[in-house]
Amino acid sequence: MSIGGMNMTSKTAITLLFAVLPWCAPARADELAGKSQYLKICSACHQADGRGVPDAFPALAGNAFVQGDARSVAAVPLLGRGGMPNFSKRLDDATLAAILSYVRSAWGNTASPITAEQIAALRAELHIDAADSARPGNMH
Repeated sequence: MSIGGMNMTSKTAITLLFAVLPWCAPARADELAGKSQYLKICSACHQADGRGVPDAFPALAGNAFVQGDARSVAAVPLLGRGGMPNFSKRLDDATLAAILSYVRSAWGNTASPITAEQIAALRAELHIDAADSARPGNMH
């Protein structure tokens, strides 16, 4: 078997795969969680493909703002903006980070992830209370 021009046995390839897999799995799980939450919470307005609805809900795919400063991006769902509601009471830091990280890397976007710690720090800076985990139901 040849991988990247290197010859290796199947046993070596499998050993290498299992050595690398633990570092890949958490990132993939976070991506899937972010996508799942995006589809559940955000796609009704911004659409599953991130293209939005013209003159109503902005496209997130290819959006320079979404791919820009992480603090500015995270402030939008925490504070609301334009017609977008404030999600600070409904989304905890981990969920918000997963959604924003997904949006920043989906549909050809190439921005770095946002961490739950960054969201928590921004909440503290803006004096925004933690999300209310007892608040069920529709996110809108």
